Amino acid sequence: MNGIIAELTGLLGLAETLGWAAALAFVRIGAVVALMPGLGDPAVPQRVKLALVVAFTLVVAPILAERLADAGPAPSFTALGGEAIAGLILGVGMRLFLVALQTAAAIIAQATTLSQLVAGVAPEPQPAIGNLFMIAGIALALVAGLHVRATELVLLSYDLLPAGAYPSSAEAANWGLGLVSRTFSLAFTLAAPFVIASKIYNLALGVINRAMPMLMVSMVGAPALTLGALAMLMVATPLLLAAWLEAFTLFLAQPFEVRP
Repeated sequence: MNGIIAELTGLLGLAETLGWAAALAFVRIGAVVALMPGLGDPAVPQRVKLALVVAFTLVVAPILAERLADAGPAPSFTALGGEAIAGLILGVGMRLFLVALQTAAAIIAQATTLSQLVAGVAPEPQPAIGNLFMIAGIALALVAGLHVRATELVLLSYDLLPAGAYPSSAEAANWGLGLVSRTFSLAFTLAAPFVIASKIYNLALGVINRAMPMLMVSMVGAPALTLGALAMLMVATPLLLAAWLEAFTLFLAQPFEVRP
């Protein structure tokens, strides 16, 4: 009888540890899913997001329970708050790469006079190129296994952001500034070919205008610039999205390594 009671006590302790691990994982994963590209977009219904969070939690919780069995935070709302902050940090990191695509599209649109073409399709006003880049980038990331990479990211984050602990504000600020710089550099790199081509085109147009002042260069040059930009976009978009996906995958593999 005593042996049965001891076994039941052990099972109760194991269930308690697993339940607490599931609660911690649920809060962190919920914050990640709320901001991650694709799954966290407003177009995804809330019930679908909740189902995804539960599915991710079922994968992460048993692994986290093994870590909490030795030493883990005591059940408290403070620990849950730390998990929410950690999840928001990871989610914002992934969202910044989507913002990099939007920034690159805005630079391209302004450089090639395509900023007002079919604008306003997305919930947030942005150029049509931004809509195309966002849809293509999210689809490419999901096809490449974003859900698997996101699960690995959450598991990897427990090494540097322990369960229930609050991250250092100074370290989080430095990491955030480095990541913003990294994503903005990525955005400008993606848009650089269009900016350079537009600069060369406008310089050539200025020379022609000086040589033939009576010629309406703006009337002649604007359609040519638009056509050239669309042709260049058709050729360069697969390469730009491939470079973006490579940078995004590298971040998911090494999220806390700040690169210049």
